[in-house]
Amino acid sequence: MSQALALKYRPTRFEDLIGQDPISQTLSLALDSGRLSHAYLFSGLRGSGKTSSARIFSKALNCAQGPSSTPCDVCENCLAAKEGRHMDIIEMDAASSRKIDDIRDLIEQTKYHPAMGRFKIFIIDEVHMLTKEAFNALLKTLEEPPPYVKFILATTDPLKLPATILSRTQHFRFKKIAHRDVIAHIQKILHLENVPFEPEALEMIARSGGGSLRDTLTLLDQSIIFCKGNLTPALVAQMLGLVDPELLERLFDAIFSHDEPTLSELLKELELHETEMVLEEIAIFLKEKLSQNHPQYPLGMLDRFFRIIADSQTLLSLGSHNAFVLTLTILKMKEALKIKEIDGMIEELEQELFSKNPAKPLAPSPLAPPLPVVSNPPSGSIATPNKEALFEHLKAKIYDRNYDLGECFEKNIRFVDFSEGILSWSSRAEGECKERLKDAYSVIKHFVKEVYGIEASIKQVTLPPPEAHDEEPAPPPLPSLEDSPPEESLEPEGSGCVASMLEESSAPCEDSKEKLTEAILESPLVSAAKELLEVKKIIVRSKV
Repeated sequence: MSQALALKYRPTRFEDLIGQDPISQTLSLALDSGRLSHAYLFSGLRGSGKTSSARIFSKALNCAQGPSSTPCDVCENCLAAKEGRHMDIIEMDAASSRKIDDIRDLIEQTKYHPAMGRFKIFIIDEVHMLTKEAFNALLKTLEEPPPYVKFILATTDPLKLPATILSRTQHFRFKKIAHRDVIAHIQKILHLENVPFEPEALEMIARSGGGSLRDTLTLLDQSIIFCKGNLTPALVAQMLGLVDPELLERLFDAIFSHDEPTLSELLKELELHETEMVLEEIAIFLKEKLSQNHPQYPLGMLDRFFRIIADSQTLLSLGSHNAFVLTLTILKMKEALKIKEIDGMIEELEQELFSKNPAKPLAPSPLAPPLPVVSNPPSGSIATPNKEALFEHLKAKIYDRNYDLGECFEKNIRFVDFSEGILSWSSRAEGECKERLKDAYSVIKHFVKEVYGIEASIKQVTLPPPEAHDEEPAPPPLPSLEDSPPEESLEPEGSGCVASMLEESSAPCEDSKEKLTEAILESPLVSAAKELLEVKKIIVRSKV
């Protein structure tokens, strides 16, 4: 009859212990140097090697060639210890023998010398299950046992032990066995058993073992039976109730390709499993892609996927519907693909702004009206077509943000120059439009940095008044502040439009003079001058 793998390949020497090198090294050195304690405490996860280490240590203490870290395995003491029939190695299960009477019997046995070996060794497993009275009864003997008595206590929960017990023992903490060590060990066993396997199947078995070697070997035994001697990922996943990695590959292929029918079909398959387990399997799958540095799974995308999984696990902890959470997770992952990568966005922006072919200007927004042509730019300015095109692009962005703001910006802001990272413009905004531009300055500044670069700054300049043209009469000269009366006045000259209107009337009467005066004051040019200079009152005088 075949033996269970966990029993068949149980460690019999310190070198056989898996993943507990610091502990095996310390116990070996203690045996070889003779620095032995009277009581030891082994604590750690189930299946981490506590009881096996206690048995190996007991055999090494009673070996005829010892105490030695390498027992001979041929003497009577070693053979008896290996077969579990040594009279001086007494194992006690504290889960079933936990009362004070059981401890009294144990204390009574310590009074007698060993019958076969060098020491009488008591191995108490699951010692945290003892009652308070039993612990108190054990204290004195544990602190000062006879020189031929050794105690080895084992527990999975050292926090339940009284401090008085902990202070009387050497405490060895057995750590969780590393994943790679578990896989290497079960690979070795499968080679010895002549069982074919696929590495992905062993990954799933080791992961399900949770760091416990005994649990892993039990699952391995079960997998060999279920898979009929050939371990494949699909069969192992079916036996363990896990998600087949091939199914997850198809799932993410469907997400990347936006294949809705395939995605719906795979979602129905995933709903047959526990949603919490599916999320864990997806996280493990993505972690493997991250470790492989897979080009289809960039870091930014994996970060978004892991955040989505964490949010879904939170929803499950709140008692949300499993199928809904799973569907929501997959759909959120699909939507996450629409977010552009930062590097890609920066590259597109650089290509758009600093293209080597400036002959192709950026198209303005369809909402933006055409910019009025500046006939006479100020001297010293450099207004190349590319710079003006960028300014048009700036206006388009402002129009896209707010049409009224864009209209106000275009009517009142004139491009002057852009050089050395400084955007110069002039403004003639007033009233409500001026306040609107002032309130939206932070938004406009943000768009300026988008269009002209993050280091760009804004400078407002004052332009000289435009020169007079033949087709457009110049405004009348304004009186200086020194010659003006307390109420500011605007006196027309002979070449002005106001004087022309006065000359056209010959010998006017008082009524015609008043009407002419009203017409002059209501003319657009005078109104513009009044508003620009904030004139409170205008007095019109006839030419002498």
